[in-house]
Amino acid sequence: MQEHNAPASGTDPLVGALHSAVAGELRHVRAMIEELAEVLVGDEHFVDRYLDKLQAFDLLVQSTEESAAVLDRLAAGACTHTAIAPVRLGQIHERLHTALKAAH
Repeated sequence: MQEHNAPASGTDPLVGALHSAVAGELRHVRAMIEELAEVLVGDEHFVDRYLDKLQAFDLLVQSTEESAAVLDRLAAGACTHTAIAPVRLGQIHERLHTALKAAH
């Protein structure tokens, strides 16, 4: 019987499927954030009051897409460093590298 809380390993045949599924969930979150941002941008009073905060929506959308893309690359069999190399958002790129260094 397989242990459900065993550490992740490269031998788990479901890891790729799970990475793909989580990437899909992140893209779903991204779509909901985009929809919310569209509604809020349509509210003139909100825009007048919180214009400086609207950029946060763009950052959230970009962050979820970058994270989903990393998971897609891992699901396709890329090694961890190859999976994070194309990340364009500097803060995410640095945090991912830091996490890998800490785990090493």
